[in-house]
Amino acid sequence: MKKIILILVTLYVIIVAGFLLKTTKKPQKSTKIIIVTTIFPVYDVARNIAGDEAHVIMLLPPGVEPHTFEPKPQDIATISNADLFIYTGKNMEPWAEKILKGIKNTRLIIVDSSQNIPLISANQRDNKNEEKYDPHIWLDFQNIKIMANNVLQGLKKIDPSHADLYKKNAQEYSDKLSSLDNKFKKTLATCKKKEVVYGGHYAFGYMAKRYGIVYKAVQGFLPESEPSMKDLSDMIAFIKKNNVDYVYYEELSSPKIAQTIANETHTQLLLLNAAHSISKKDIENGTSFISIMERNLLNLKRGLECI
Repeated sequence: MKKIILILVTLYVIIVAGFLLKTTKKPQKSTKIIIVTTIFPVYDVARNIAGDEAHVIMLLPPGVEPHTFEPKPQDIATISNADLFIYTGKNMEPWAEKILKGIKNTRLIIVDSSQNIPLISANQRDNKNEEKYDPHIWLDFQNIKIMANNVLQGLKKIDPSHADLYKKNAQEYSDKLSSLDNKFKKTLATCKKKEVVYGGHYAFGYMAKRYGIVYKAVQGFLPESEPSMKDLSDMIAFIKKNNVDYVYYEELSSPKIAQTIANETHTQLLLLNAAHSISKKDIENGTSFISIMERNLLNLKRGLECI
């Protein structure tokens, strides 16, 4: 009798399970396009223009220094599965072009956001004797507007059905950047001082050129380029000669070098954030490229004694 009951119960379970499988709807595959970006500035551009129509991924982990970043096999797989891949340019991500040659996804749209941007020479050559350029293009707000337009063109190619929406979002983002640019122009035109001493790598060349700042960095274009004793002594002499009161330090890296210079010159430290990458907490708090630059302007205003 127990055996018959067990058989009946088993049959009942099978029938009910079969009914549930037939009547339960399969989860809908997301219709959002997948965008993979490299570092924070292009990530922020992409999410502003794509809005809710895309899932935007940043390859660079939160808080990681981008100049030394090398993608792992998992990162390459993420690029392969994307609809759109956006990178800053070969000067910022020298690994990108080599990896992209091996991607088999023929549908993948690739956007080099540095296209049509006039680059500043780094006065250096690589091991192939090719001229190197300053990769920090986003720190001229006219440049990041060009980057946004490059992203827009990529989005329109991969998802033409939402082209009007992307165009509208791109214009709104461009307008915000124009407003930011005007704030910088008006504020920095009122400063008593023009000298920005940076105790980090040479990141703000584009910004300095745009707003007429006298910019001195103790390191080269890469954070791992250690300053020599002569570099440090020359910077200390420059600070004393020009009565500089503040030394700026960079995000992510240790402010040890900036602190050493500040101790030798009795100056104070202020952060100047190049927005290469942001922390996990900043991402959770919705930090944007524009909000980072607005904080930079406050520190520049203080350090340069602007009205």
